[in-house]
Amino acid sequence: MLWDPEALDSLDDAAIGDVLQSWASFCGCNDALLCGRGDLSAGADLVPLVAALCGYGLCSLVQDHFLHSLEEAFKSNAVLKFWKHFDAFSDASKLGTTDFQVQENWTEEVLSKSLEEICLEKHYQEKCLLMLVHALQSYEESITDEKMKIQDYRSSLTSKYQLMVSSILLTTVPVHFPEILRSYFKEKLEELSNMMAVGHEEDGCEFQFNNIGLGQPSQRPIGVGEMDIDTCYHGSTFVKNNTLVNNIGKVVCDLRNLGFTSMTEDAYASSILLLLKDKVHDLAGDDYRTPVLGSIKEWIQAVPLQFLHALLVYLGDSPAQDNESSGLKSPLASSPSYPGIEMPSEGLVRWQLRLEYFAYETLQDLRIGKLFEIIVDYPESSPAIEDLKQCLEYTGQHSKLVDSFISSLRYRLLTAGASTNDILHQYVSTIKALRTIDPTGVFLEAVGEPIRDYLRGRKDTIKCIVTMLTDGSGGNSTGAGNSGDSLLEELNRDAENQESADYDDDTNLDDKQAWINAERWEPDPVEADPSKGSRNRRKIDILGMIVGIIGSKDQLVNEYRVMLAEKLLNKSDYDIDSEIRTLELLKIHFGEGSMQKCEIMLNDLIDSKRTNANIKASILQPPAPGSEQEETCLSLDHLDSTIISSNFWPTIQAESLNIPTAVEQLLSDYARRFHEIKTPRKLLWKKNLGTVKLELQFEDRSMQFTVSPMHAVIIMQFQEQTSWTSKNLAAAIGVPTDTLNKRINFWISKGVLAESVGSDSDNHIFTIVSDMVDPNKTGINNTRCEGILAMDEECERSVASVEEQLRKEMTVYEKFIVGMLTNFGSMTLDRIHNTLKMFCVAEPSYDKSLQQLQSFLSGLISEEKLEMREGLYVLKK
Repeated sequence: MLWDPEALDSLDDAAIGDVLQSWASFCGCNDALLCGRGDLSAGADLVPLVAALCGYGLCSLVQDHFLHSLEEAFKSNAVLKFWKHFDAFSDASKLGTTDFQVQENWTEEVLSKSLEEICLEKHYQEKCLLMLVHALQSYEESITDEKMKIQDYRSSLTSKYQLMVSSILLTTVPVHFPEILRSYFKEKLEELSNMMAVGHEEDGCEFQFNNIGLGQPSQRPIGVGEMDIDTCYHGSTFVKNNTLVNNIGKVVCDLRNLGFTSMTEDAYASSILLLLKDKVHDLAGDDYRTPVLGSIKEWIQAVPLQFLHALLVYLGDSPAQDNESSGLKSPLASSPSYPGIEMPSEGLVRWQLRLEYFAYETLQDLRIGKLFEIIVDYPESSPAIEDLKQCLEYTGQHSKLVDSFISSLRYRLLTAGASTNDILHQYVSTIKALRTIDPTGVFLEAVGEPIRDYLRGRKDTIKCIVTMLTDGSGGNSTGAGNSGDSLLEELNRDAENQESADYDDDTNLDDKQAWINAERWEPDPVEADPSKGSRNRRKIDILGMIVGIIGSKDQLVNEYRVMLAEKLLNKSDYDIDSEIRTLELLKIHFGEGSMQKCEIMLNDLIDSKRTNANIKASILQPPAPGSEQEETCLSLDHLDSTIISSNFWPTIQAESLNIPTAVEQLLSDYARRFHEIKTPRKLLWKKNLGTVKLELQFEDRSMQFTVSPMHAVIIMQFQEQTSWTSKNLAAAIGVPTDTLNKRINFWISKGVLAESVGSDSDNHIFTIVSDMVDPNKTGINNTRCEGILAMDEECERSVASVEEQLRKEMTVYEKFIVGMLTNFGSMTLDRIHNTLKMFCVAEPSYDKSLQQLQSFLSGLISEEKLEMREGLYVLKK
């Protein structure tokens, strides 16, 4: 029955007076119930007054006025006092600081006390509201024969009252109250986690909350031989945990009843996630050699999920046994069930998915931030790479990895301070690590592009690549690989394994397995290069990617050929087993045609060994008595020669040198014997190449050295006289004075010769040192000597470098380039390159790459013949 204002017009004065008297009494009864301390005994007078007013059609007015009275009383008696408790914590930025931690458990005390007071007031008002419900029910039963259900009135008025309470509190909530809730839950969860850790240390088993909730009797008996997980823990620890979660659950329940459901869930959710984040950082940290993902998931099962299960059960979120979705498991859960929980609720399953995703994302971000260090430590850091792979498979945030890692590379690796060798080794480690994370190679292409672009601008890239492929460090800059195990051998093993796997994939599949593989097919990611098929991308060829830096395998082969020639010419024996093994591996990757000249060079060493043995075997008699050879104790037994086919070797550095007469005679005898055996072939000696083993004998000591012919000739001149001027010594051995001054520093640094300034400052005097002297105490600037010796070694290269050969070959095109720039004024690199290819078709035809042309033009710029302006080459004026 609703309030009908028109019904009052038909009332007489006596009825109106009765209404006014009943209304005044009704208002007085409300004040007695709700104002001050409240008096429930006044509720007995409420029934006749409500009946009288409802009899005149004022039922709705009665309900509205009573609810309004409840609202005013709630505001004055509860709300203002409730918020006043938190005025001291209005500065949310100071929460959790030392000022607010002087009193232990301050959040619990303040929050619990304030909630208790406001909930008591709300409970009292609910009792008053229930009295009104009984009064309305009594009136309805008096005018009808049917018995009214109290739930009808109760649900309607209770929902209105609950909405009123929530509206008042939410419209007056201080801005710092959410932070207070987060601080409370953070403190309680840390306390709970510490209790669990203490219990784990004392009892030695994994902690889990009681799986049937708190303060409730067990619903599942423990069978014989079955141990409840909770019984592993000390009784007092378990009771403390139950009590703690009970207290938390009571606070959550009170906050829910007051309408703070969403705010409360956000508060304890953020606290749980914060605790989980700290746990992930604690477990992972800077340790990359131990997998942590499994431990993180176990901790999620043991702490937050068990806590949430107990809390949800306490709050009445029971498992939905009839819902199949309640059996949903996380796709990355380590086990198909929840330890200690017989039937998880939907809410708990959603929480697990949320927590696991957050854990995977947190660990992923942590590992991506340290990916540079992880790859530096690869393969020892393989566990961290595997964890990152699983995280990315779940989150799908591969683009974050690419962007972050490229940024780290540009800032930390691709700088002038990093050596080319270190960059290359980091690149190889990056390929190996990202091949684990992304076997398709899609993201490796994106990450590797900045490294390749940067290395193309380094002059020593090709040389470092060849060294890395052929040395015995296994591609490890620290040299920690197996001795004699080059990166090339490692790549060859990888290629064999991959080819074997591909063969099995393609030829040994029955129809059933082929169908299974077809069902597992997945399209390439959207970041994939459409010009490259997924099958080609699946075969990540490390050597191919390294050669891709250079742009042409011919350049790499030429550099290897120069390095091989240098190594062979400086050998003091004929042991070339390692070089043959390397050559065979290179032939697998580059083809036999590309390595033909290198193979001929090695064959020259093999033939030299055989020829040398034949010549020595043909010597029937020792030197004649009294001959010069006998006096110097030199014979063909002391000479081993390397006989090369010069047409197939790189350009050999030629240098004039006057060698001692006895050695000259020995070379002549050897050449004569060679001509007799190999008629009509003759030897042409490169006297500046090779190595000489010397033993220098002094009165008080003897010293042994293995040096170049130039160094040997210099020191042998001191057999005739103990002191030489630089000009006289240079004339005696037939070299320029500047060259002599550079080479003689070797003997000065060894303490064999002493240098002094003569009458002419440009004509130094060199003398044999008679007494044994420590080279470190000769007064010579050691740093200067080391620098001079390094320059000396550079000058002693037996073979012209690739750059020198290229400069010599490109010199013929210099006039063409100068002529083009004279006619056109300025040209880009591409235009110069294309013009040379178009017009230089006669011998020698232009067949150089764009990188080789750029290197040659850079040389012309350094010689101040050209200059570059805004990417254009112009003639230097």
